[in-house]
Amino acid sequence: MAAGLHSRLTTFLLLLLSALPFIAAAAPSSGCGKGPTLYNGQTVTTNINGKSRRYTVRLPDNYNQNNPYRLIFLWHPLGSSMQKIIQGEDPNRGGVLPYYGLPPLDTSKSAIYVVPDGLNAGWANQNGEDVSFFDNILQTVSDGLCIDTNLVFSTGFSYGGGMSFSLACSRANKVRAVAVISGAQLSGCAGGNDPVAYYAQHGTSDSVLNVAMGRQLRDRFVRNNGCQPANGEVQPGSGGRSTRVEYQGCQQGKDVVWVVHGGDHNPSQRDPGQNDPFAPRNTWEFFSRFN
Repeated sequence: MAAGLHSRLTTFLLLLLSALPFIAAAAPSSGCGKGPTLYNGQTVTTNINGKSRRYTVRLPDNYNQNNPYRLIFLWHPLGSSMQKIIQGEDPNRGGVLPYYGLPPLDTSKSAIYVVPDGLNAGWANQNGEDVSFFDNILQTVSDGLCIDTNLVFSTGFSYGGGMSFSLACSRANKVRAVAVISGAQLSGCAGGNDPVAYYAQHGTSDSVLNVAMGRQLRDRFVRNNGCQPANGEVQPGSGGRSTRVEYQGCQQGKDVVWVVHGGDHNPSQRDPGQNDPFAPRNTWEFFSRFN
């Protein structure tokens, strides 16, 4: 009887723990406990493979050098720029909100944001140079500011989604989770066999990057993360409303979430009757799972 009770209690506790958000010990960077060497709004210039590159850093209000912050990379789409991500564009015309709409959702001011600028307004990642750019930024920010190196995230739309996917492939040991918005394999996929928490959304009427391209990226991390494949493809709801799939059986902390909607190639897609795009809140909810 006692043995049976112990077994049931153990099973209950395991189920309870599996339902909790994934929590890992913080990994403070070398910049913690020191005066910052980067400041809010600073544009940093560096050299990668003999080419001048630049990025901008956004710090939270009342930055605390003893608090390890999450670090979020924001990659712009083709033809856009670092400045357009910072300033934002008209979401009613297919533009992104400033910083992909994430800072207003970060009510606890828990994140530092990095916005890189692409070569030729894109992320061709020739000979891995954009991944090297990521490595350079991560090292500089880790040394100059206090971040939690276990909480590095990446998101972007279109080409920026392709760049986030590329990092999930090649830097699975550095990136905690990615959010790929209407992406495709545009920036390569070196490696690509390790698990990374993966959120993605795509429109079934996407006239630039077919939804099949987004599904292909998703399926790689369904496999890598050990998730159970879904039983057929879900479709958008009434009026093109977004439908969300939370994959089951994934490795702990390696969630996969897929959102499909009826719209076109649009980072600011709204559900019928809603005033705000759903990508920002979905992305923030996903990144916030990992503490």
